Amino acid sequence: MTSPSVTADPARSYLMCPPEHFTVEYAINPWMDPGQPVDTELALKQWDGLRETLVGLGHQIHLLSPRPGLPDMVYTANGAFSVDGTAFGARFTHPQRAPEAAAHRDFYQQQLGWRYVRPTETNEGDGDFAYLPAAYGGTILAGYGFRTDPDAHRQLQETLSRPVVSLRLVDPLFYHLDTALAALDDENIAYHPAAFSPASQRVLRQLFPHALLASRADALAFGLNLVSDGQHVVLNSEATTMADKLAAAGYQPVLVELTELHKGGGSVKCCVAELRG
Repeated sequence: MTSPSVTADPARSYLMCPPEHFTVEYAINPWMDPGQPVDTELALKQWDGLRETLVGLGHQIHLLSPRPGLPDMVYTANGAFSVDGTAFGARFTHPQRAPEAAAHRDFYQQQLGWRYVRPTETNEGDGDFAYLPAAYGGTILAGYGFRTDPDAHRQLQETLSRPVVSLRLVDPLFYHLDTALAALDDENIAYHPAAFSPASQRVLRQLFPHALLASRADALAFGLNLVSDGQHVVLNSEATTMADKLAAAGYQPVLVELTELHKGGGSVKCCVAELRG
């Protein structure tokens, strides 16, 4: 892995939602256990630490208002995927999260004034899509297998006029692309190969021969569920080995603690949707 070649953008914009109603009332991924107690006060404190970290790095945070009865709204990455001021909306797999889509639509249309495209196929936004604007003229990596229908990839390509590369996820523990792959800057990625089918692994090797490879232990520690501005990489405090790999590759890891939000199956990236306006 070579050192980062793309200058960090000091003014990225992100969407976050405070976990005021966060609980684990159902199980829709392997990490969720309704029988495990959740400390909502601690979740809020840890979430605010993540928000303050991103602000401290020079980034702008927009807030989505939490709604009672929607405990997973804190995971804003799943609500939409945006490029150049167009938001491709989510269509959630599980009915428990379906009402979140309307909250995201209202935000993009009413607060940002962006074009919003309502999808006809199931997809979960930034959770299953990663954008690399300098890779092959602007490429979207798109996961499927658990939460996003591959037919949504074709609709996304037509909507955003960007090439979309479909990647099949095969391990239920890594049910979203953002648990198995991360954009480190505008053209480089990190990923855990075994989370993908053999054919998708070959595609990734061909497209990104210098990618940073993460072990299963790195991925299980949510070490790929990260947010990077091309220089600073904000990731889970338990992913220390992944942090060492990032530092060796020339990035600056910034560790944050999100233990309570792990109980819902997410970490840093799940809580942050990038607003690409």
